[in-house]
Amino acid sequence: MCFDVDAQPPIQPLLGSDAQGEDITLTAADGTPFAAYAARADSSAASGAGIVILPDVRGLFQFYKDLALRFAEAGVAAVVIDYFARTAGVATRGDDFDYMPHVQQTQAATLNADIAGAVAYLRGQRGPSGAAPSAIFTVGFCFGGGLSYNQAANQLGLAGVIGFYGSPTRERSGAPAPIDQAQAFACPVLGFFGGADQGIPAADAQKFDAALAAAGVAHEIVVYPGAPHSFFDRKQAEFAKESDDAWRRSLAFIAANTRA
Repeated sequence: MCFDVDAQPPIQPLLGSDAQGEDITLTAADGTPFAAYAARADSSAASGAGIVILPDVRGLFQFYKDLALRFAEAGVAAVVIDYFARTAGVATRGDDFDYMPHVQQTQAATLNADIAGAVAYLRGQRGPSGAAPSAIFTVGFCFGGGLSYNQAANQLGLAGVIGFYGSPTRERSGAPAPIDQAQAFACPVLGFFGGADQGIPAADAQKFDAALAAAGVAHEIVVYPGAPHSFFDRKQAEFAKESDDAWRRSLAFIAANTRA
């Protein structure tokens, strides 16, 4: 399953950070307004990178706002998007929101338009030095993980894409499976999978690894033996080492693919 509404990112907040976040409304590439949450990078640690966070099927909720702040504390400007503006509006929703009917109405074209709007937003931001981010990434979880992989083929000029337990072999919302677009990927890929994920067999991660290698795409696919789906959660304390490793690898991937 995806994260519970009371899930928390497994990264501890950075004491003394001046990172700040706020609810905002962005405009998709097709002109639709949609809800988002933006976190500004800590002025003492700004890295020149920005990241679009693509949630699981629940859309924008507190877990991802907290994660955006953790990225900002690490010097990466972050924006989390919601998926359901066209069917549920932009108003804040409660924990009892019935998200699945809205997930079933999502379409690849409008999801991509929202993501493009978030990328454009990050490119328009100015850091402490007065410069816009020089490298933009996406990171997604479950539903958002597959979306994140597919952005590597969407000509957004991304510096890299990261996925947490997003299926590489499943078509969703009318979009091709990521594995079927590997030849069109135009940036590096970092993928995390749980070896005990009942929804994504480890063999699928291995197939994705092979497809990216065959396409000549720079990539790293990490499978954590025994880890379940949605292991990246403070409540999953038995997988704290895996979560720490995934966070460290994510920040290293961003740093390695960000121009000075």
